[in-house]
Amino acid sequence: MKVLITGASGLLGRALQPRLAAKGYEMLLASRSEPKDGSHIRWTIEDGFADPERLEGLDAVIHLAGENVSGLRWTDEKKKAILDSRVLGTRNVVEAISKLKEKPRTFIASSAIGFYGERGDEEVNESSAAGTGFLPDVCKAWEAESRRAEDAGIRTVLLRTGIVLSKDGGALGTMLLPFKMGVGGVVGSGKQWMSWISLEDEMAVIEYCLENENIRGAINAVGPNPVTNEQFTKTLGDVLYRPTFLPLPEFAVSMLFGEMGDALLLASTKVLPKRLEELGFEFKHPDLKDAIESAVK
Repeated sequence: MKVLITGASGLLGRALQPRLAAKGYEMLLASRSEPKDGSHIRWTIEDGFADPERLEGLDAVIHLAGENVSGLRWTDEKKKAILDSRVLGTRNVVEAISKLKEKPRTFIASSAIGFYGERGDEEVNESSAAGTGFLPDVCKAWEAESRRAEDAGIRTVLLRTGIVLSKDGGALGTMLLPFKMGVGGVVGSGKQWMSWISLEDEMAVIEYCLENENIRGAINAVGPNPVTNEQFTKTLGDVLYRPTFLPLPEFAVSMLFGEMGDALLLASTKVLPKRLEELGFEFKHPDLKDAIESAVK
């Protein structure tokens, strides 16, 4: 099977490559850089593929590219980059593969649990409505572009991914240093729900969706046991053998990070992987402590 991966240099793309290589998949890796060899192809969010004819013969596309949503405050420029990277980038990919003489059978597209927005203690699954606000609006527009592949006759899977646990990046990677220094603590009230997945399970979900042709539509790529920020903080402290007594109050989050802090650190989203469980997918790390231990070892 020949698979195109966009976002190949990101956290998920880097982790996915050796797993697919071990199964004998041929990969074409898309990035902004000039191609190093025949396994790479130049692609930009604005202009699409430099050599679209090289896409002929693909069996599947795994579209992981997108501007990082975390960091400091969301300026207007940052928000535009977040939106454009997802909407314009996905549009370019879908248009390119839809024009091929022989289209790929499968399109697996990144999305995020930001689709659901702030939900308090409500449990949400793939049938739940989208939320309101910047991130839900981005996710809705993002998924609308991805669904155009389905309109072109390509099986399309929308991966609504939660917090991916890895020491090499993402939320956990950012939290490790302060927690190791003993200055970690609860964010805001600590009551907000966090929906997480181990990096290993995230990779397994992508493979599962790639290899099972009966799967299409939205899939919540989250573990089966969401936790509150307070529970997450205590568990991370226990794994690292560090105290967690320095909280970050809600007003401080808003002052430091503005809208980004409200959406990523204070929002509560309790997402369940209903469709994966119905399909019989088995998580290797359904328990948070085990997942964190695996991530940081």
